[in-house]
Amino acid sequence: MTTRSAVLIVNAQSRKGQAQFAAACAALKALPFPVDAHAITDPDTLDTVIKTALAAKPDLMILGGGDGTISGLVDHLVGTDTALGVLPLGTANSFARTLGIPLDIEGAVEVLRTGRRKRIDLGMIDKDYFANCAAIGIAPQIAQTVPHTLKKYLGRLGYLSWAALQYAKFRPFELVIEDAGIRRSVTVVEVRISNGGFHGGTEIVDDARVDSGEIIVQAVTGSFKRRLLKNWIASALRLPARHDDTVSFTGTALRVSTTPRLPISIDGEVLAKTPVTARIAAGVIEVIVPAEESVTPA
Repeated sequence: MTTRSAVLIVNAQSRKGQAQFAAACAALKALPFPVDAHAITDPDTLDTVIKTALAAKPDLMILGGGDGTISGLVDHLVGTDTALGVLPLGTANSFARTLGIPLDIEGAVEVLRTGRRKRIDLGMIDKDYFANCAAIGIAPQIAQTVPHTLKKYLGRLGYLSWAALQYAKFRPFELVIEDAGIRRSVTVVEVRISNGGFHGGTEIVDDARVDSGEIIVQAVTGSFKRRLLKNWIASALRLPARHDDTVSFTGTALRVSTTPRLPISIDGEVLAKTPVTARIAAGVIEVIVPAEESVTPA
């Protein structure tokens, strides 16, 4: 399908975001179709702006921001003929990594110019769509407590420093998975509900694919939180040991409960609390991906 019209929406509430918007607008001039650009400085207006933009039925909706921004807005594309274009402007950019999209603005825009449409799945937590990965455990604990200014000014380094502090306070918990009447229980230190393979910028769930038609719930098992640290290190270094303490549950819909009840971060934003139903919405949107690459984690 030939792209004739596009809309760019960038989460530009920070000074860095405003600079990224200007850089994106400059790079988008290379595209052979017009782009109606919007820099959003008030996040409360994001939904209204995207609904208004989609009412004009553009061929392409380009979302610029981090995983939370993309995941929070992708719901609006379900049921439309508008494809998603991704400008990775966040800290981890896990969704872009999953799609094989370059993390620099010029490279991502080149994908918009030369790429192809690919129909992909979205994950769901109850009725909320998400793009990449939801998590139970230390990730939502960090997301709930991290000072905004720390992430804003120190980026990934600041985030990792805060993560170390929260790790000291963290405790293992019980996970219960129910699938077609079968109930399984395990003591765990982290749970990843994955539509894509990357989480926090690192490839964590190797088997997750955005076009598989299945959701994967991966748990890091154990009664000692040092197993989580071991798994993180092994995953970051791509060591075979990253599989030693994990168990995965796969299906189209899985009931997920924990003891105690715990918050769930969805692509970095804490938006739910157990128990929930994690499911897959197969092939519900189209996204622009590199022409020469398949949609699998790199």
